[in-house]
Formats: sequence, C-alpha cells, structure tokens
Amino acid sequence: MTTRKYRTGERAQQVAGRKAAGANWKGTAQGLIFTTRNGTPIEPRHLNRSFEALCARVGVRKVPVHDLRHTCASLLHEQGADTRMIMEVLGHSSIRVTMDISTFVRLDSQRSAFDRVGDALRGDGDGPDDDDGPADAFVAV
Repeated sequence: MTTRKYRTGERAQQVAGRKAAGANWKGTAQGLIFTTRNGTPIEPRHLNRSFEALCARVGVRKVPVHDLRHTCASLLHEQGADTRMIMEVLGHSSIRVTMDISTFVRLDSQRSAFDRVGDALRGDGDGPDDDDGPADAFVAV
C-alpha cells in the first residue's frame, strides 16, 4: 500500500464528513478521503452508478471513473496547460510520469498538427515564418 500527501481540501473533506456523521461515524484507521456518510468505504458499483447519473444530469459525456485522471491530464494538455501545472493537479512526483502515463494526444489533434506541418512545407501559411521561398522548393530538414 502506498501513502501519499493529502491535499488541504481532501483532509478538510474528511474532517467535515466525520463531524457531520457525529456518533454515527464508523470510519476506520484506513485514512480514506472519500467515504459513505458514516465513514465506511464506498462500494465501487455505487460510486460508478452515482457518477454516471451525475454525468447524465449535467450533460457531460460518460467517462469511466478509472479514466478520470487520464482524461483530465489529456484535456488540460490539449488546452495548452503547462506540464508542471498538470503534474501538480495530478499529484505526480515528476513531469515524466505525467507525460508518459497520464496524457495522450487525440487523433484529431494529431491530424491538426500534421496539417500545420504540411501547410508549413507547402508555404500555405500566412504567418511570419512563411517566407522560405517558393512553394515547390525543396526543404532541408
């Protein structure tokens, strides 16, 4: 079993749950952050059903709970978020872990990147770097 540092919000949520349950708190010394109202471990099936219902209610696509960290990292990456910030959000110890494990580039993003490379090679772009000569000239890479 691995231990990790608790973020302030996680610890506060745990303390608030314990106070709200009062004498009904049945939590164990496992140090769980997300529990039932009484501090017992959440049954995975119940978590999945609740999460699916929440996704449907707010109108977002269903993502399996297991994939949420990967999805978060990938969407942040696609939106141009700094890698260090993504690492901090996910609680990784190194940027390499973040980039190697938790992010992937969607196919449409790959196509867009290759389209931009093609535009640059053809001289189709209208940016300041588009003065490399005629479009049919060879380009040394």
